[in-house]
Amino acid sequence: MPIKILMPALSPTMETGNLTKWNVKVGDAVKSGMVLAEIETDKATMEVEAVDEGTVAKLVVAEGAADVPVNAVIAILAEEGEDVEAAAAAAEGAAPAEAKAEAPKAEEKAKSEEPKAEAAKQEVPKQDAPKAEGAKAEGERIFASPLARRIAKEKGLDLKSIKGSGPKGRIILRDVEAAEVAPKPAPSAQPAPAAAPAGKPAGAGDETTLKLFDPDSYELIPHDGMRKTIARRLTESKQTVPHFYVTVDVEIDALLALRKEINDAAPTADGKPAYKVSVNDMVIKAYALALKAVPDAHVSWTDGGMLKHKHADVGVAVSIPGGLITPIVRKADEKSLSTISNEVKDLAKRAKDRKLKPDEYQGGTTSVSNLGMFGVKDFAAVINPPHATILAVGAGEQRAVVKDGQLAVATVMSVTLSTDHRAVDGALGAELLKAFKGFVEKPMSMLV
Repeated sequence: MPIKILMPALSPTMETGNLTKWNVKVGDAVKSGMVLAEIETDKATMEVEAVDEGTVAKLVVAEGAADVPVNAVIAILAEEGEDVEAAAAAAEGAAPAEAKAEAPKAEEKAKSEEPKAEAAKQEVPKQDAPKAEGAKAEGERIFASPLARRIAKEKGLDLKSIKGSGPKGRIILRDVEAAEVAPKPAPSAQPAPAAAPAGKPAGAGDETTLKLFDPDSYELIPHDGMRKTIARRLTESKQTVPHFYVTVDVEIDALLALRKEINDAAPTADGKPAYKVSVNDMVIKAYALALKAVPDAHVSWTDGGMLKHKHADVGVAVSIPGGLITPIVRKADEKSLSTISNEVKDLAKRAKDRKLKPDEYQGGTTSVSNLGMFGVKDFAAVINPPHATILAVGAGEQRAVVKDGQLAVATVMSVTLSTDHRAVDGALGAELLKAFKGFVEKPMSMLV
């Protein structure tokens, strides 16, 4: 009996995925655990492993296909001893025996409806009657396999425009696939303006906006899945989460000195240090400890109650081509600075290669976004629900400060805490920043 390989749901929110690469071809033997394909979601590229054993009978979805629905059939395996072609035909629902059995039924139905057909002929001039395609029988009935009908419906394809290549002109899956990838007429250079939906401003892709610019003055770049997801989530955040902002300046001279000592003392292997702690690594640790010290601020809002988190799972914003992702350092409050440093480097590298697993970027209890390396002095970050806080970190720079009534120079870093005011109000946010400032300005306290 044929075995269907389905598009997996790689995350709880995944609805579609892009099949970027097949690692097998028709006729290949498949063993459990073998990597069959690579699937790209809006955040990462994942490998699909075989659960069953058999022989590849058909690759239903072509390599490079986009927006393949979760649970759609992407491939068919033949069981051990099963004929590959028969397995493919059986799974397609277009076996010759089935087609032969269906044809007489169609003829009988056509005969029973002859009076109706005759009446229709008298009403409609013969020359105006539409020509039947190869897949259509008399009375405009369309013969197609159940799978072909379902996929055509999902893709918005009209079966009347598809010519069947199966038995008796029956439309099968390969005909639907061919119709889907067939070149479509290029859109008119000056399409008719489309009115923006009521209550919604025209977006960058709307004709209302495009008309403001000379067609030769811009290039329209379609949004990819990641950019659409970022836009949707951040729009939801600003519309549903009441943001409140608290900013504090932190002196980091002591932190910089301790960082140098830690890195100078790092053991080496093959001439390379075992770790190299960054300022951001120390910020993550200090923030995690501050959340532990102020547990009332380490929460998430739900309508049913407040979630008070037991561990600081800190998401670290990483810029990647096409968008932003926040891989998570789990239990950062319990990890050493060297462990955090190596973990962040590994997560950031795999994030840019789109090799993160869903559990490495989903969830978390808070986030850190650092733009200091770009020379940004301060900024306010947008909360990533269901988090109730996010810490925005600016650049450390030398500034004039007053110490004991005297002017002095210190390296100062501005940080801004964005809070969900439903869960963390202003006073509680200020208490959290005070704790963070204490760990940063007395960094040895992070090591004990």
